[in-house]
Amino acid sequence: MKDMHNLSNDKTNTKTFEMPGKCPFGGDRIGGVEGTPPTLSDWYPNRLKVELLHQNGPQANPLGDDFNYAEAFNSINLEELKNEIKGFLTTSVDWWPSDYNNYGPQMIRMAWHSAGTYRIADGRGGAGEALQRFAPINSWWDNGNTDKSRRLIWPIKQKYGSSLSWADLIVLTGNCALEIMGFPTYGFAGGRQDAWEADNATYWGPEVVHDMSKAKSPDEMVSRDKRWRGRNGDADYDLENPLAASHQALIYVNPEGPYGKGDPAASANDIRVTFTRMAMNNEETVALIAGGHAFGKSHGMVPSDKIGVAPEIAPMEAMGLGWHNPQGKGNAEDTMTNGIEGSWTPNPTQWDNDYLINLFKFEWEQTRSPAGALQWTPVDKSAPKTPDAHIEGQMNDLMMMTTDIALKVDPEYRAVCEKFLNDFDAFTQAFSKAWYKLTHRDMGPRERYLGPEKVNENDLLWQDPIPLADYTIIDAADVADLKKSILATGISVSDLVFTAFSSAVTHRHSDKRGGANGGRLALAPQKDWEINRRTVPVVAALQKVMADFNGTDKDSKGGKQVSLADLIVLGGCAALEKAAADAGVPTEVPFTPGRRDTTQELTDIEMFTWLKPVADGFRNFLDSDFNQIAKHVAPEEMFLDKAQLLSLTSPEWVALTGGLRAMNANYDGSKHGIFTDREGVLTNDFFNVLTSTDYDWKKSDSRGMTFWLKDRTSGENRYSATRADLLFGSNSQLRAVAEVYAGNDGHKRFVKAFVKAWDKVMMLDRYDVKA
Repeated sequence: MKDMHNLSNDKTNTKTFEMPGKCPFGGDRIGGVEGTPPTLSDWYPNRLKVELLHQNGPQANPLGDDFNYAEAFNSINLEELKNEIKGFLTTSVDWWPSDYNNYGPQMIRMAWHSAGTYRIADGRGGAGEALQRFAPINSWWDNGNTDKSRRLIWPIKQKYGSSLSWADLIVLTGNCALEIMGFPTYGFAGGRQDAWEADNATYWGPEVVHDMSKAKSPDEMVSRDKRWRGRNGDADYDLENPLAASHQALIYVNPEGPYGKGDPAASANDIRVTFTRMAMNNEETVALIAGGHAFGKSHGMVPSDKIGVAPEIAPMEAMGLGWHNPQGKGNAEDTMTNGIEGSWTPNPTQWDNDYLINLFKFEWEQTRSPAGALQWTPVDKSAPKTPDAHIEGQMNDLMMMTTDIALKVDPEYRAVCEKFLNDFDAFTQAFSKAWYKLTHRDMGPRERYLGPEKVNENDLLWQDPIPLADYTIIDAADVADLKKSILATGISVSDLVFTAFSSAVTHRHSDKRGGANGGRLALAPQKDWEINRRTVPVVAALQKVMADFNGTDKDSKGGKQVSLADLIVLGGCAALEKAAADAGVPTEVPFTPGRRDTTQELTDIEMFTWLKPVADGFRNFLDSDFNQIAKHVAPEEMFLDKAQLLSLTSPEWVALTGGLRAMNANYDGSKHGIFTDREGVLTNDFFNVLTSTDYDWKKSDSRGMTFWLKDRTSGENRYSATRADLLFGSNSQLRAVAEVYAGNDGHKRFVKAFVKAWDKVMMLDRYDVKA
C-alpha cells in the first residue's frame, strides 16, 4: 500500500488527496477512549460495584457455552503428556537457560505460587483458574520470572489447545518436575478451567497500591503496614481477614523476615499465621517449606532497582514479559528474582533430606546477597558446597533464608523437623500429601476431579468427604409422596424455605466448599450458629419424616432411601410450590434427588467454622459484633460479596432476595423487609413497596442500619427495613431490575426468575450430576 502522505505525488491519481481541514465546530483533539479515566469508580469510589458480579462472563470466553472441558481433558493420553513435559524439563533453551540443566525447580515454584494464593477465609485464590496469567498477580514482585516459566511451556499448551487448560498444565508441570527429581507425588487431578479476564474484585489488602509505572523499583508494591494489628510478638498480633499473605504482592511471607530484619522467631510467627490461613497445619507447613527448598535455588545477583518493570506495564515490544534484567546476560548466572542468592542443598535437582540435615547440623550466620538481601550461610566453612547453576566447576556456599532458620528456632516447627529428620519416609509422605492439598485445595469435591491419577481415597478430610450412597435414590413418585409428608408435618412454608436456603447458602464458588449436599446443617458447627437456630426444629421434624420413609420395608420400595440433605431441599421446593400457587402462579420447582449425608467424623469443624457468616443479607443477618469486626466494610458490601461467592448475576440476586422476603426468611423471623401482609405467599409485594413513591424512608437508628417506611400521607410507620432491603431501591443498577419485577406484568416474570435462581443455589454443589 502506498504511503498516504505521498498520494498527492502519484501521477496515476486523477484528484489530489487533501487532508481534512480543521472542523469548524472544534473537536479536533482526542482526549480519551472507552475506559479512560475518569470512570464511575473515579467519580464515586465508594459506590457499590454491582458489575463485579458479571466478571469473567461468557462474552469473554472464546470456547463458547457448548465446550465441555471434562470431555476434552479426558481425551488426552495423560502418560504421553507427562512424558512430553518431562522431556522439556531437561531441555534448556538459550533465551532463558535452566538452572542445573533442569527446569524442574523453576516449574515447582510456578505451580506453588499459582496455588499459594488460596485462603480459607473466603476460598478465593488458588490454582483453579490460572489467574497467575493476569494482573495483578502476574505482576506481583513475589511472582518474578514466573512469566518466563509459563512462556517456556507454551509449546505444550499450544499443542494440546483447549483440551488442556493453563490451570491444569501449571500444576501438572509442577508434579512432573517433582517426579523427574525422584519425588513420588501423591497424585494429580485435572478439571481446572481457566478464567478469561483479570480478577478485578478480590481484596488483596488495605495497603496503598502505588501507580507502578511511576515506581522506582518493582518491589515497591511490597508492603505490610496496614494488614496487621499490633507488632510481631504482641499478644494481639493479628492478620486482617480474609487475607492470608503477610505482605501485599507476596504469596507467603517475607523470606528476610518481618520488616526485612532477619528475626527467625518473628518469621515463625508470620509463617504460622499465613500458612494457617492457607488451611495448613504445622506438619503440612514444615513439609511444604522443607520439601520445596529441597530443590533449586534462589536468585539475587542484581539489586531490585536495576530490574525493569513488571509484565503488566512492560513496553509493548516485550510481549507480556517483564522484569527485564539489563545486567550481564540478563539471565543464567545473572538472574534476579527475589534478591536472595544461592541453593539450600548440595544436590538441588534430587529429592533427599539434605535440607533438614544441613539446617540442623550447622550453625548459620547472616550475610548479604549480591543484590543486598539478607540471608544466611554456614559458620563452618568446611560445610558442604553447592554447585553453581551455570558456571561449570564453581562451587558456592549453601544458603538459608530467615524463613528456613525459623523452622529451627520455633519449638513447634522444630519438633516436626526433628520427626522428619529421623524418618525420611514420613517426610516424603507428608510433603507428598501437603503438595497434593496445596495444588488441589480449591477444586472442591472429588466429583470435579478428572484423569487416571486422581486420588479416590475418602480419607482426605480437607476434601469435605461425603460417603457414597449404599441405597437406591428416590424417584418422581417418591418425591411427590414425600412432599405431602413434609407439608403434613405442619411446618410453615416460611420455615421450610428458610431451612432449605440455609443449607445451601454456605456454598462458595471460589473453592467449591459448602452447600446442601452432605446434610451438614444438622452437624456441628453449622447447627450451632446463631443464624441457623430457626432451622433446628425443622431439621428435627424432617429427620422424623426420613425415619418414617427409610424405616419401612426396603424391598417394597426397591431398596430406596432418602437422605436428610435431600429432604431439607425438597421441603423448600414443596413450600415454594404452595406459596406460588397461593399467589396465583402455579409453578413446579425443580428438584434433583441424590444428595447424600455425611457424618460428624468426616466434618472438619475448624475448617467449616470459616464458612460462618458475619453478615448475610439474604437472611437479614448481622453479627452482633459486626461494627467491631467489619469497621471499614458496609453490610451491603458483604451482601454483594456473598452474592458473588454464590456466582449470582444481579437479576438473580434481586429476584432471590425479593422471594426470600416474601417468604419471611429472615433468620430471626423479624419483620425487616417483609413488605407484605401475605407472608409465605410468593408475591412481588417487596418490589411494589420498594419502588413506590407513596412512602418515605427514615433512619430508625443513629448509625443508619435500620429504617422505617413511613406513609407520606399519614406519617405512620408502615414497614421496617435494613440496609440489605433498601439496597435494591437505592442502587441504580439493582433498582432497574427491581422495577421490572414491580411492573404490572412483573409478577409472573419474578416468580419464574426466583424459582430459577433458587434452583441454581440448590444445585451449586451438585458436581455429581453436572460438569
